[in-house]
Amino acid sequence: MVLPAKAGTEKLTWRQPIMLTVVKIDDEEISAESFVKLLKVNDKLDALLETVVTDKLTVHAAKRSGMTVSAEEIQARADDIRRIEGLHRAQDTMEYLNNLGLSIEEFEQHVVESLYREKMEAKVCTEEAVNEYFRLHSPSFDSVEVSHILLDSEGKASEVFALLEEDPDSFADMAMEHSLAEDTRYQGGCIGKVLRGTLSNEIEAKIFNAEEHEPLGPFRNEDGRSFEIFMVDSKIPASLNPKTLKEVKKKVFRKWLEDRVGEFRIEVY
Repeated sequence: MVLPAKAGTEKLTWRQPIMLTVVKIDDEEISAESFVKLLKVNDKLDALLETVVTDKLTVHAAKRSGMTVSAEEIQARADDIRRIEGLHRAQDTMEYLNNLGLSIEEFEQHVVESLYREKMEAKVCTEEAVNEYFRLHSPSFDSVEVSHILLDSEGKASEVFALLEEDPDSFADMAMEHSLAEDTRYQGGCIGKVLRGTLSNEIEAKIFNAEEHEPLGPFRNEDGRSFEIFMVDSKIPASLNPKTLKEVKKKVFRKWLEDRVGEFRIEVY
């Protein structure tokens, strides 16, 4: 059992709320069942469900592998949570759990499962595994500094593009004079750093294969009424910096999870 903060002679009581109603607005109560239906209708349930399944699957895999979590580890993590949340008295801890609708046993389970996940992630995402993944997939972590010009007609876009082909160095001036993108116009069209996977496939392929200071386009936007011209200001080869390291670890672990799914019986209702 995870111990609450030291309490002296305080007498504690526990109230476990019945979680049938998720939220109430005026006289309308939204039940847990209705809440799930709303998530489905708004196409948000799958993402939430994937997170829950991923977390639980990780815990099951950790246990199957023979991992254990000691009472000392559980107590240390619980103490960390109380310290972060400012729960200095036992009564503070009980009120905190009560507000979350958790019993002490459920809180302990949360702590235990978080420790299992961390241990499993550490076992999978070793330095060797991360370096190997990055070595094989480093181009996917490349980025570029990009500028653009947004125009409202194909004729205007073609005219501006022709001028840029003759004088690429005039891109910033052309953006300030002609671009309709108010958020970038007065910065010479500068969008900033762009990663792979953030642009449409057609535009991304051309941008990441372009030379620096080469005008690209015009590209018709999804609305069908506006056009964009791009220029790569600089190319930034991938490096295993802290941000990239975090992303690589996520991908390594996700690949490991995908390989494990077939080992478990997963039923969605």
